[in-house]
Amino acid sequence: MIYEDKFSIEKFLRQFHKDEKEINIKKVIIAGPCSVESYEQMDKTAEFLKKVGVNILRGGAYKPRTCPTTFQGLEEEGIKILNKIRKKHNIPVITEIMDVETLDFVSENVDILQIGSRNMYNYSLLKAVGKTKKPVLLKRGMSATVNEWLKAAEYIVSGGNDNVILCERGIRTFETYTRNTLDLASVAIIKKESNFPIIVDPSHGTGIPYLIKPMSKAALASGADGIMIEVHHNPSEALSDGKQSLNFEDFQYLLSELSSFVNI
Repeated sequence: MIYEDKFSIEKFLRQFHKDEKEINIKKVIIAGPCSVESYEQMDKTAEFLKKVGVNILRGGAYKPRTCPTTFQGLEEEGIKILNKIRKKHNIPVITEIMDVETLDFVSENVDILQIGSRNMYNYSLLKAVGKTKKPVLLKRGMSATVNEWLKAAEYIVSGGNDNVILCERGIRTFETYTRNTLDLASVAIIKKESNFPIIVDPSHGTGIPYLIKPMSKAALASGADGIMIEVHHNPSEALSDGKQSLNFEDFQYLLSELSSFVNI
């Protein structure tokens, strides 16, 4: 379904930074750790990312993990940390919303709501975020078709919230070398079949650090409006997804390689 109105990430960022003299945005860069682990961690990360020109800070407070004994996030305390960081560093933050029960609390403390791949089919949650005015980043489900993905977005829009951003994060196929199979053809399809902005997450899409750079280039070359990268100050000690996270030095090198696509 083709929507007449398109949510502008650039316009959102310009409004967020309306007190700053000059905002030059070519492509959107979202970066940060998989999980909020402490205030000190997020403070250090936000300071670095803001310095290198990242537009939006990511960090998970409620973590839907495959194994119930792994780190599940700081939950409410993590949301409070994100709110403090966004105010201190004047940077918009995005975090995943897990259920309707925590929606009001999360919405009050962050700038963009993320619907994770596991919740793309959670129609009650989609309807609920559709009643808010917060921008919503909708990740593609693990095995979702493009049509199913667009229909999920339609649930949000039908509730009155057309501030929807789609995120290609790879789908589950028979291939086992990578964590998922990054479907970059979906970027061109979304551009043709809708007016939704779309970003690409090569961190989850591949699960392999050395593939993040070429897949980021390919994503932007295919027409994506931006990318989302997992960044951690010490990936070997990350409480979740450290193996696919870039350290500060490698992330800064990645940005230099993307200079023809983004204004840093």
